[in-house]
Amino acid sequence: MPADPLHRAASSQRRTPSQPSRGSATSAVEVRRSARRRRTVSAYREGDRTIVLIPARMSEAEERRWVTVMLDKLEAQESKRLLGDAELSERAQRLSGQYFDGRAQPSSVRWVTNQNTRWGSCTPAEGSIRLSHRLQGMPEYVVDYVLLHELAHLLVPGHGPRFWRLLEAYPRTERARGYLEGVVSADRLPHLPTAREE
Repeated sequence: MPADPLHRAASSQRRTPSQPSRGSATSAVEVRRSARRRRTVSAYREGDRTIVLIPARMSEAEERRWVTVMLDKLEAQESKRLLGDAELSERAQRLSGQYFDGRAQPSSVRWVTNQNTRWGSCTPAEGSIRLSHRLQGMPEYVVDYVLLHELAHLLVPGHGPRFWRLLEAYPRTERARGYLEGVVSADRLPHLPTAREE
């Protein structure tokens, strides 16, 4: 998220109070639109409110989506509980048991810092899974989705229908994908393949 200069009260800014934020210490969300802002979206806490800064040209639907993305991002930054490789491996085992009947058995699961064009990768022949350090600090359900995505590759190497059927078991798949697509859109990073890209 690019840092925003201190917001100036300007005639081009429109303020929109929004719904209370879910599960955070704040009670309300305020959306501020600015004609000066072209592409970036940012958010910060101000007292008991969350301020989300967006371009004036955004539609109401885009605004709702970005408010959700930014609330998740702030929540993740505030919790900032980073998993080590050992905890990540335990988490992968738990997820495999819960969603794949324990059939996906990775030989190693670890964070890597040299993976900037993917969220995760898997080498089925070795059973190794690597997650990008960029996921650290994101909501747990997002990290779980990427772990499950890579675990599914231990069972089905490609992105065909069988692969996507495996991921249907995880109830937050669509939400996690939406979150990652929002991050990609904001950061202009490559995205995970969709079922339509097979």
